[in-house]
Amino acid sequence: MLAIYKKELYSYFSSLVAYITIGIFLVVLSLFLWVFPDSSILEYGYASLESMFSTIPYLFMFLIPAITMRSLAEEKREGTFELLATRPLTDWQIVGGKYLAALTLVLFSLIPTLVYYISVYQLGVVKGNIDSGAVIGSYIGLFLLGAAFVALGIFASAITKNQIIAFAIAVFLSFIAFSGFDSASQILSLQQFDSILINLGINAHYQSISRGVLDTRDLIYFLSFIGLFLLITKTILGGRKW
Repeated sequence: MLAIYKKELYSYFSSLVAYITIGIFLVVLSLFLWVFPDSSILEYGYASLESMFSTIPYLFMFLIPAITMRSLAEEKREGTFELLATRPLTDWQIVGGKYLAALTLVLFSLIPTLVYYISVYQLGVVKGNIDSGAVIGSYIGLFLLGAAFVALGIFASAITKNQIIAFAIAVFLSFIAFSGFDSASQILSLQQFDSILINLGINAHYQSISRGVLDTRDLIYFLSFIGLFLLITKTILGGRKW
C-alpha cells in the first residue's frame, strides 16, 4: 500500500493538477472570507472563522472530486489498472493507497488556511479574542468531512473510465450526502422522519463536531461512512475476478 501511496502522491505533484486545484480553492475561499461582503470576516464585527467553516464544505464538493476523479478512472481508461492488478497487491491495498494519497492532498489544502486563523487572532480588538477550542473542533470536522468526500470520490472514480463523469458523480453524491437529507427532511410527507433523515446526512454530524464537541456517535458515523464506501469500491474492483 505504501508503494501505491507514494506513486499517487508523485503523480499528483509531478503535474499541475494538484497545484491548480488547491490554488483555485484557496483563492475562492479568500474571496469569500475577505472580499465578498455577505461572508467577509471584516463585516462580522467580531473575531470568528464561522464563515470559513461554513463555506469550505461547499468548496470541498468541487475540490475533492477534482482530486479523486483520476484515481481509478484514469487507470481503467489507459489500461494500466490490469497491470497494477497483476502486482502482489490486494484490492484493499490499492484502494487504501489511493484513498490515503487523496486525503493527504486534502490535508495539504487545509494547512494554508491556518493563516486565516492567525490573521483573525492578531486582528481582534483584544489580541487572541477567538474561540480556539471551537476552531480546533471545526478543523477536526473539516478533516473528517474531507475524508468522507474522498471516499465518495474514490467510489465515483471506480465506477467509470471517464474522469469528467467521475467528477460529476462525486459532486452529486457529495451534495446529497451533505445537504440532501436536510432538504428531504423539509418535505411535508417526510417531516415525521425529519430527525432520522437529518442524522443520516453528514451536515448534522459536521456541525456537532464544529461546535467543539467530540461525540463518539459523530466519530462512529464518519468512520462507518468512510468504511462503507471504501468497501463498496473494493467490491467493485473485485468484480473483475467474477
